Amino acid sequence: MLKQIRWLMMNMDKKYRLRHICALSICVLTCLLLLVNPALTSRLIDEVIVAQNPDPLLSILAVMLAVKLGREGLRYLMVIFLETDSQNVIFNLRSRLFTKLQYNDLSFFDRHRTGDLMTRMSADLDWCRHFLSYIDYRIIDAVCTFLFATVYLAIVNWKLTLLLIVITPVLLLITKFFSKHVRPRFVFMREKLSEMNTAAQENIAGNRVVKAFAREEYEKERFEEKNQAFMDSHLRINKLWLTFFPMIELLVNAIQLVTVFVGGLFIIRGELTPGQLAVFTGLSWAVSNPMRELGNLINDLQRFSTSAAKVMELDLGRPEIVDAPDALDHGRMEGGIEFDHVSFKMDSQPILTDVSFSVQPGQTVAVMGPTGSGKTTLIHLLARFYDVTDGAVRVDGCDVRQWKLQQLRGGIGTATQDVFLFSDTVEGNIAFGNQELTVEEVRDFARRADAAEFIERLPEGYDTIIGERGVGLSGGQRQRIALARALAVRPSILIMDDTTSAVDSETEQYIQHQLRSLPFDCTKFIIAQRISSMRDADLILVLQDGKISESGTHEELLKKRGYYWQTYCLQYGISMEEAV
Repeated sequence: MLKQIRWLMMNMDKKYRLRHICALSICVLTCLLLLVNPALTSRLIDEVIVAQNPDPLLSILAVMLAVKLGREGLRYLMVIFLETDSQNVIFNLRSRLFTKLQYNDLSFFDRHRTGDLMTRMSADLDWCRHFLSYIDYRIIDAVCTFLFATVYLAIVNWKLTLLLIVITPVLLLITKFFSKHVRPRFVFMREKLSEMNTAAQENIAGNRVVKAFAREEYEKERFEEKNQAFMDSHLRINKLWLTFFPMIELLVNAIQLVTVFVGGLFIIRGELTPGQLAVFTGLSWAVSNPMRELGNLINDLQRFSTSAAKVMELDLGRPEIVDAPDALDHGRMEGGIEFDHVSFKMDSQPILTDVSFSVQPGQTVAVMGPTGSGKTTLIHLLARFYDVTDGAVRVDGCDVRQWKLQQLRGGIGTATQDVFLFSDTVEGNIAFGNQELTVEEVRDFARRADAAEFIERLPEGYDTIIGERGVGLSGGQRQRIALARALAVRPSILIMDDTTSAVDSETEQYIQHQLRSLPFDCTKFIIAQRISSMRDADLILVLQDGKISESGTHEELLKKRGYYWQTYCLQYGISMEEAV
């Protein structure tokens, strides 16, 4: 827990850290001021009421009022500091964590569920804020109140004070037992919350699939199962707390009984004045209340510790794919591509094995093969979303690991079959990678992707909001917008991963014609299953089981009578027996 607290304090800017320390110092000061009015109450009883002397009455009341107002004013200032600083700290921390998410590797997102990351960015961060704004000051408040009250009461009458605090060791033992058993339960509850959020996120993101298969009832039951597990984990913690709480209350009430009973005996024996007994009665809560709050504070501390550990993991994690210390600066990417005996494994599972080929700037390379053969992995290695296990991927003769990531990926435009559009205007989506595009340029790239016609028919044209919750678009329309977005960055390497799989043949031919007459030079990397999409490529690769089984031009591959030729015959309705 100290590790989490230290990490959180180190994440505070110096200004906020100083104000936080100032707020906690005010807390200590107000704990001291808490002793003034009980002391004045003792004088009021002994010197005014018992002595029948009204002279000091007004002055004592005036001082008591001033102390009360001053203490409340300081507490108000303290709360303002704590709330303002905690919100600022969490604001900065949330921004930094989001930035870290932007630059994390694909492997990071392969390992972490979206729902879990959302929980870390929301509920877990809120517990960090709750620690800074409430938990830490309540701990200091409870400890200082207990210590100051105990010292003051010991000065008044050490014997009665000793009787009041003799039960403290018992309380500490109970608290240690509670803390030991509650932490693993909070870790378990946090995991159940993450699973519930993940189930909700997946259902919302995949609502069209749910409706298409009429699986609403199944998803409802699945979420209720996660919800029930989270509720049960919460109830188990509450039951443990309810077992612990009566013991605390019993000890607290024992302090009050000791104060009244033993204090009365001390007055009879002349060892205590009525005013001093009033001090003990008035401050007995200052000894007992911190004990009562101890259970709640430990409860909150364990929740904070569990949440902060998850946030720390996100904050202290470092991406594996980063700029090399000796990464080179490059000008405009020319577009030369070379895979030199490339092999790649994921979780010890081989995906690609000894893949080698090269493409000159401006040429077109096409890749085809059965599902799972490693086609998409090729483009992931080219853009350095992953690093190769063996061999090297070179762009313009330089290993991609020696490129600066911003320059490497900035020179590559990608359009995939699985299109993601942001909740933005059509124009905003097309210009996502190049915010300096003019309206005319946006429309030109939309025309080249054969998207201009249907965009102009949308309710507000290029200003229409689209995306996951926007206007419903067909698969082909979404693909064409994605292609326009890829073209808009004027890439040196254009990657099309089944980009035209959802469009008709006429549209595909139009797009191919436009790609051949782009106003800038670029190397095209096409992944497709249609022969029509790749027959004009300068180099066609056939991947099977992570290896290149065939390579060459369209005519060369037809002569080899392999996978490419078989696919050609199937797509064009040619009998393979007759073709032979």
